[in-house]
Amino acid sequence: MTTITKTKVYTLTAIAALLYVGLTIAFADGLWNLNNFWYSPTTADDPTKYIFGGTWVTYVLLIATVGLGLFQAQRLGDVQVDVTPNTDAEVDGQVEDPTFWKLLVGNTWYAILWLPLRFFVGQEWLSAGEHKVRSDAWMDGGAALKGYFENAVAVPESGRPAITYDWFRQFLQYMLDHEWYTWFAKIVAVGEVLVGLGLIFGALVGIAAFFGTVMNFNFLLAGSASTNPVLFGLSVFIVLGWKVAGHLGLDRWLLPLLGTPWKRGPIRKEARDERPLVHRQHPA
Repeated sequence: MTTITKTKVYTLTAIAALLYVGLTIAFADGLWNLNNFWYSPTTADDPTKYIFGGTWVTYVLLIATVGLGLFQAQRLGDVQVDVTPNTDAEVDGQVEDPTFWKLLVGNTWYAILWLPLRFFVGQEWLSAGEHKVRSDAWMDGGAALKGYFENAVAVPESGRPAITYDWFRQFLQYMLDHEWYTWFAKIVAVGEVLVGLGLIFGALVGIAAFFGTVMNFNFLLAGSASTNPVLFGLSVFIVLGWKVAGHLGLDRWLLPLLGTPWKRGPIRKEARDERPLVHRQHPA
């Protein structure tokens, strides 16, 4: 029998906090620098102060991780809860998952372990998106994305090109030739902000993480490594844990209201019931 107790929740909270600290140290630079507490570093060429690039976000998210874990523990109290996954009758050909994996992706008491992944990936997307939405090069004409596309599709006389697959190079060239960057740059900028907010606040986490992987995948195809491999890998895990990853967030209420593709929630049921019936006329 697998149980959850207040002590175990405290332990999971400590693991989550350490994991968040580890991610911010291993895969990002300067996220704990108090000299940049309110704003991210600026240069003479770019005097704009980026609020969400400040290290205050890191400290707030760490405090939120610990605080939400303590909230879970206090909500549990001194009760010991049996969280053993249901073991249905064996089905021919069915491969059984490990108990811990079932708990991690299907039990809300383990949602605390998803916070460090959500917060770290969301923080990275929000900071990157803020730079773009506050830049005329992205939001007014898309000059920044145009330059990115031009560098990506360039084929050097010697050495390897940035893009490996010709079909993707041709796709970007098509977007360049038809000046799609003028509107697509806005989608990228706003999309990064929305992905970041969705992950941090736990709103439709699975969808937010999925669109994050789509952007990471396209950046990688264009030859940009940067943080994309790390964010892609972490986001894949978040997508897998979509049922519980946002439970310590807005998904705690959104998912029950919206339901799932295979089980409608109250909102979708009401929308379906309010639709007018359309009667077909059959030929005589």
